[in-house]
Amino acid sequence: MSFSAKSGALLSSRAPRCWWRRRQEPSCAATGPAWSCFGGGRPRPILDMSYSRHFLDFQGSSIPSSMKKLVVTKLSQNFREAVTLRQDSPVPLPGDGDLLVRNRFVGINASDINYSAGRYDASVKPPFDIGFEGVGDVVALGLSASADYTVGQAVAYVKAGSFAEYIVVPAKQAVPLPSVKPEFLTLMVSGATAYISLKELGELSEDKKVLVTAAAGGTGQFAVQLAKKAKCHVIGTCSSDEKGGFLKSIGCDRTINYKTENVESVLRKDYPKGVDVVYESVGGNMFDLALNSLATKGRLIIIGFIAGYQNPTGLQPVKAEFLAAKLLKKSASIQGFFLNHYLSEYKMALKHLLEMYERGDLVCEVDFGDASPEGKFTGLESVFRAVDYMYMGKNIGKIVVELPHSVNSKL
Repeated sequence: MSFSAKSGALLSSRAPRCWWRRRQEPSCAATGPAWSCFGGGRPRPILDMSYSRHFLDFQGSSIPSSMKKLVVTKLSQNFREAVTLRQDSPVPLPGDGDLLVRNRFVGINASDINYSAGRYDASVKPPFDIGFEGVGDVVALGLSASADYTVGQAVAYVKAGSFAEYIVVPAKQAVPLPSVKPEFLTLMVSGATAYISLKELGELSEDKKVLVTAAAGGTGQFAVQLAKKAKCHVIGTCSSDEKGGFLKSIGCDRTINYKTENVESVLRKDYPKGVDVVYESVGGNMFDLALNSLATKGRLIIIGFIAGYQNPTGLQPVKAEFLAAKLLKKSASIQGFFLNHYLSEYKMALKHLLEMYERGDLVCEVDFGDASPEGKFTGLESVFRAVDYMYMGKNIGKIVVELPHSVNSKL
């Protein structure tokens, strides 16, 4: 049965309201999908053919009945072993308060392999969808969702299952955008992580010394810029002179190429009193160096430990034997940051980040893999290459995969 034959959502031409305004969803006592309980106790589909573009996307081509998507079929930190590209998956139906989004850009995150290994929820068993974030166009939506969104509107979202050509997103979780641009995608997870963690845990102030590890990466680039906006002195570690050049272009005061310089020696010589804040995402030896470089009352914020993600345990050993003594000696602290625990701050953070970008006050560097051996990351097939590219440490900025769609094709 085709997608259009199973119509369960409406397209609306009404203008969207303010994108931070929350709506109360209508309640329904009927059982079954929310979109099917419109009046009376017996569930039934909503079908209103008064909309001439009913179940047509905004460019005039029919929404297909099937799509491509990536699915975890085996738990493993080896992304290529864990994930399968399915060519003929059903396009999902949006419910009453949902949007059907046609993905145009999807983001690659270091934690994609943690997800494929089942490290975030041991109760979830394969097969399950993967991918955390995307930017695309609304191509269909439910009746309630049509009060705030219209077909053709650009949106971004954070939701599991983004590595797919189409995805259903609850309208209340979507972020309206002025246009479909990959730069907006960099803010959804990477930018928000830097913004909220530094605001809530960093206690940044003028002249504080801030060390950012993996500074030229997807989230590091934002930590550098936000610390500079707080008038801090920023040190960034990276793995190449090209990355160092990029970091200087966004305001980094001191870059350390750990391939050609000894990070420990540089920090001891140039910053004998230590650094006040560390934004740490590498783990292993880099964590040890960062810990030892803390100043009195210094704070080390752990937002990840990518050096260990490819290991079976997901961890890289650290020298923690004297951790308590080191922290006590300096009245220092270590705190972890996981974005899901700070969702109450998310909308405010994203609003400010979007405003900064649109004013031209924030660089959102995107890496499409043009410098990779096989070229630009285009299509879901290239997600595998994009993950490899990240773990080879080649990217500058956020790795993004483009999912092109022909105007006249079914996909």
